[in-house]
Amino acid sequence: MLFNNKSLLLKACGLRCTAVLLLGATAQAQSDARPAEPGMRDVRQGYERADDRARSVILASTDLLQVLAKPPLGLPAIPVPENNPVTTPKVQLGRKLFFDRRLSANNTLSCAMCHIAAQGFAQNELMTPVGIEGKRVRRNAPTLYNVAYLKRLFLDGREFSLENQVWGPLLAANEMGNLSIGAVIERVERLDDYGQRFQRAFGQGPDMQTVSLALASYERLLVSGNSAFDRWYFGRPASSFSVAAEHGFELFRGKAGCIACHTISQHFALFTDNRFHNTGIGFDASMRPGAKRGGVTFVPGTAEGIRRDLQQTTGTRHFGDLGRYEVSGRPADRWAYRTPTLRNIALTAPYMHDGSLPTLRDVLLFYNRGGIANQGLDEKIRPLGLHQRELDDLLRFLQSLTGSNVDELVVDALAAPIGGG
Repeated sequence: MLFNNKSLLLKACGLRCTAVLLLGATAQAQSDARPAEPGMRDVRQGYERADDRARSVILASTDLLQVLAKPPLGLPAIPVPENNPVTTPKVQLGRKLFFDRRLSANNTLSCAMCHIAAQGFAQNELMTPVGIEGKRVRRNAPTLYNVAYLKRLFLDGREFSLENQVWGPLLAANEMGNLSIGAVIERVERLDDYGQRFQRAFGQGPDMQTVSLALASYERLLVSGNSAFDRWYFGRPASSFSVAAEHGFELFRGKAGCIACHTISQHFALFTDNRFHNTGIGFDASMRPGAKRGGVTFVPGTAEGIRRDLQQTTGTRHFGDLGRYEVSGRPADRWAYRTPTLRNIALTAPYMHDGSLPTLRDVLLFYNRGGIANQGLDEKIRPLGLHQRELDDLLRFLQSLTGSNVDELVVDALAAPIGGG
């Protein structure tokens, strides 16, 4: 899901400016856009045309800490661990680490390359990400929006805190490829642009704890709410809501029964029960590993939607995946995965743990059929019997869950200093 540059510029107007983004053709059309100045990172030199000059727009970083005092409408207070109170220096350091490719073993891959800010802090073009040296990652990149509220991290729930979770991708051989924690710390210590930042944030240099505390502090504040649904359901007074979306919500908590797993409380809605469920997709992938399951979108945005199966395209082999069972060892947990939040769901295609369903409509059709039968299929999953109008209205409701501050979080991400910045 690409964001609208013009809307970002309007939201950035008047805020504290900290970074530069080259906006390409859109910025070229802005008559009042500020030209690049000497010393700015996007200065372009040596081009054939003498009049080919960069037109850049100064973007602003957002004060992410504001959500601690006042979470967006529809969300509860952000849980913050006692051993990692949130501070501005920590968040700024964590944001820089998140976007720094130098944290990977060969300096090519950052956290932000699998969790792309402009794509819902997920990844829209790939079913599953491609890691270091082109290695395949077997699960879809989940959104980081509202990750602070999750009680279990990763789709199989193997970690319990953001502070611990951040080391998983850094050390995974098919993700960022580092051989050890020590190798990451040694690399950060050698980078001149981090010494003072760690001192400001922690009063000491980088180590296993401070790197994880900083990254977690940034991710914890990627909180997005105050959606059209929130303003209608939790707002006082309530905002207007389309008839179709309102009917979709009634189906969501009634006939379709989605609310059984995507839960809503009296004063807030996380849209997840933080539990694990077998929908049949993991089972089917294990039993029929050669079946076509979506693929890579090579020409996103085109009507025909050119896609290719990732296994066929890259020649990589099929990866087995038993879901929560790999953590718990309980047979009942085979092919069960954590319930994802539905907030900002319209921004985070493709869907399911393996990215095998390209669109939200595909997801609704899948559940309308009753999932895929298997011995461990969750008892809540059944054929829904929704007709076309009901599916359309349910889709409208899901599309109403996009937070109002998404553009601001994207702008803040684009303002992050990268490399030697």
